[in-house]
Amino acid sequence: MTNKDANKKTWEEIEELTLAPYAQKTINSQGRKFKEEEHPFRSPYQRDRDRIVYSPAFRRLEYKTQVFVSYKGDHYRTRLTHTIEVAGISRTIARTLRLNEDLTEAIALAHDIGHSPFGHSGEDTLNKLMKNDGGFNHNVQSLRIVEKLAQKYPTFSGLNLTYEVKRGLMKHKHDIRNADYEKDPNLDLKTTILEAHIADLADEIAYNSHDMDDALEYGMLTEKDLEHIAIWKETYQQIKKEFPLISKRMQRLYTIRTIIDTVVTDLLITSLKQIEKLNIQSQEDVLNSQEDIICFSPEIAQMNKELKKFLLANFYEHPAILKKKKEGQEILEFLFEIHLKDPSLFLKNPDKIQNMRRVVCDYIAGMTDRFVYQEYERLKDIG
Repeated sequence: MTNKDANKKTWEEIEELTLAPYAQKTINSQGRKFKEEEHPFRSPYQRDRDRIVYSPAFRRLEYKTQVFVSYKGDHYRTRLTHTIEVAGISRTIARTLRLNEDLTEAIALAHDIGHSPFGHSGEDTLNKLMKNDGGFNHNVQSLRIVEKLAQKYPTFSGLNLTYEVKRGLMKHKHDIRNADYEKDPNLDLKTTILEAHIADLADEIAYNSHDMDDALEYGMLTEKDLEHIAIWKETYQQIKKEFPLISKRMQRLYTIRTIIDTVVTDLLITSLKQIEKLNIQSQEDVLNSQEDIICFSPEIAQMNKELKKFLLANFYEHPAILKKKKEGQEILEFLFEIHLKDPSLFLKNPDKIQNMRRVVCDYIAGMTDRFVYQEYERLKDIG
């Protein structure tokens, strides 16, 4: 037996010993589109995680909006810090449920690499501009990046991630509409991966709590605004009672921290009960289940729904946020049209391109917030 075979056996044996029978194990992976020799010391999902972290698309998340425009304050969450927070929550859940932590982390780290500048308002703008050409969706764009757009390897386009990670990026069937991936049977959406469900719910936990934190930190919401929101009210009162002498700011920070802990704990307890109730013993049981396995209790699910509704009405639609959204949308529309009119601004051989609108969309979607503003200042007089 070679050292390579011995190492491969080691991490497969470790998974067999540590992971639950319903977890996604490396030995059951459907592999990659382009076959590669396995690494002697890292499992395929570890390699996927590293390929994502080392990709330019991941690094650009540092300067992409979460809610606030990234360069407007040093402590605002960016798309990158949000992604790191999602990955941390995902790892905790996966480890406790004995699911594949490396796979879960890889999905979490890649889930937003296709996001446009200016957050969801930028996504809406590109979707409108591309309405007759397949639209724009950040989940699809994440898949496009790892499948086609990333150029780091001499023998294939994309990052050549495992099929399990790529399926984890697709939340709904419409995510692959007009994305040219339907022909690949290994991306069958009927395949259910609990690790992907974890990353999806960790994303919700992160943005609910941390967007609320940012809104409070920068004065767009006050504690009084939140006093009728159940999850905030119960937790905040508990913290004030337990720590009456700490500063108001510290009470707020510890309330956010406690809310995250409460919601994650609820998810873990509820999911463990579901696994036992549904007698989940294999991946086939997961696939055949008619109920959600990874889920919140009805009480916490209702509290989350209430908080999301409140944030939508009072934070995401705040006049200051809407003003920046409108400004960003107008700039993206301008950049899209001027690059479509003169592709030589960013392409060496534009005559060889068949679908120029999609190529322009890919280019604009890959921009950071600050690069958008730089390009606008450079090109606004041309338009």
